[in-house]
Amino acid sequence: MGHCCCKPYNCLQCLDKTNESALVKEKELSIELANIRDEVAFHAAKCEKLQREKAELERRCEDEVRRLGWRQQAELRDLERRLQLQFETEVAQLQEEHRAQLLRIGCQHQRQVEDITASHEAALLEMENSHTVAVSLLQDDHDHKVQELISTHELEKKELEENFEKLRLSLQIALAPYQHLEEDMKSLKQVLEMKNQQIHQQEKKIIELEKLAEKNIILEEKIQVLQQQNEDLKARIDQNTVVTRQLSEENANLQEYVEKETQEKKRLSRTNEELLWKLQTGDPTSPIKLSPTSPVYRGSSSGPSSPARVSMTPR
Repeated sequence: MGHCCCKPYNCLQCLDKTNESALVKEKELSIELANIRDEVAFHAAKCEKLQREKAELERRCEDEVRRLGWRQQAELRDLERRLQLQFETEVAQLQEEHRAQLLRIGCQHQRQVEDITASHEAALLEMENSHTVAVSLLQDDHDHKVQELISTHELEKKELEENFEKLRLSLQIALAPYQHLEEDMKSLKQVLEMKNQQIHQQEKKIIELEKLAEKNIILEEKIQVLQQQNEDLKARIDQNTVVTRQLSEENANLQEYVEKETQEKKRLSRTNEELLWKLQTGDPTSPIKLSPTSPVYRGSSSGPSSPARVSMTPR
């Protein structure tokens, strides 16, 4: 290697300028590294805040669902209690109407039985009167016309007996429709009770179906509201997840950038130390050779001196 064409003093000035430039770059990189660390810390704090907000939203969602469940159960219990009271009131009213209807039917039946009994007694009395009158007339006729009626007495007696039998048969025929009246009334009463029970059961089923339909409508509305709230919460959670993922990616990019800057700083530090060592030891490969009394400017071994800055803007 030939000697340097310039003076040693000029070489020292060049080296001093290089060290100053390296120190300036080292300070700039230190400031930029501090800014990057602050930004990483800011994004980490923001990520933690988003995580806390996400946990708070999930807890509030669970509390809201639990509160709505409790309120729904309370409303259902209150509805059941009111329905039970309404049912008992309607049952009491129906029982009272049933008793009144039975009383009316009983009174009507009693009047009909009394009318039939009076008619029957009147018919019997009329027949007895007719028979008494006929017997009296026959007896008078017999007293006055004993001699005339001796030949026809038996025939007339027979005719009277036949007439009496006819009257008795007529009376039985007339009373025959009224013999089973009480049984018919009992059967009619049983049929009426069965019809009333069927009507009551049908009305009860209709009321229950209407109540169930109202309950289903109310529950469907509440379910739609809860589903909408769940969808809103899921959308917010997804949004927070996207933001968290972006922050994680930015944090990873920043960590990668910091590692690259650290490696570049170490490389520049090693280069600076090699240059200083060559200047101090008088390495024959060095373009100059310093005397032991020559001043040497050391750069900071912990700071990098890079000829070019690495630019990386975090997203």
